[in-house]
Amino acid sequence: MLQIAVCDDRIQELNEVTEMIAAYARQHPESGFSVRPFQSGQDLLEHIRSRGGFQIYLLDVLMPAPDGLAIGAAIRKDDPDAVIVYLTISPDYAVESYGVQASGYLLKPVGRAALFAQLDRALDKLAGERPQMLTVQTKERVSLVRISDIRYVEGTNHTVSYYLSKDRTVTAAKRGPFEAAVAPLLADERFLRVGTSYLVNMLYVDSLEKGFLFLREGGKILIPRLRRGEVRERFLEFVLKRGLNS
Repeated sequence: MLQIAVCDDRIQELNEVTEMIAAYARQHPESGFSVRPFQSGQDLLEHIRSRGGFQIYLLDVLMPAPDGLAIGAAIRKDDPDAVIVYLTISPDYAVESYGVQASGYLLKPVGRAALFAQLDRALDKLAGERPQMLTVQTKERVSLVRISDIRYVEGTNHTVSYYLSKDRTVTAAKRGPFEAAVAPLLADERFLRVGTSYLVNMLYVDSLEKGFLFLREGGKILIPRLRRGEVRERFLEFVLKRGLNS
């Protein structure tokens, strides 16, 4: 389901845009839209921190702090792929909006045709570029983790830690077996089960030597003796299939 956030401190304009998006959604039932309005930037940022973000944001530029540009900058820190569209009274703000890689802007009062065209472009962009994401519930917030960024996953009695590229880690409280926590990754051909509590993204494996998987960006993982044959076979099959041995 595509999740859209609309943020505008003017309640009438907020309602008008929200209603137009609802009308667009009725014309595109296959896309499965969910629309949530916010009357303040602070409320939107609190929602993102506590419950996760959205795929599409329509943000008024001029609002009490944080304004639309500040909100866009905050969104971009964690989500490089979200579609951000600014609502503005003047095209002059379009120049500033590109600082957060905005997908476009709509002049107020927002017209139905212009909004629908912008949503068409947003759907096309997301369909072509949307990365696979994993939702991870940590103690502080709900995090969206790009699956391609996961180097390996380690499970303990009480937590599951996702070790990401660029030396980042996201840790979630484990509820139930390790297999249940990482089920979406077990169905992905890139990931290899190594022992009872490790899952490795083979795209990050640099080499397999002497019972260890050596990882790009550092680190190594011990392969249990009884699984070394199976792990070696799976890894070589993956390498040959991907053509990574060239």
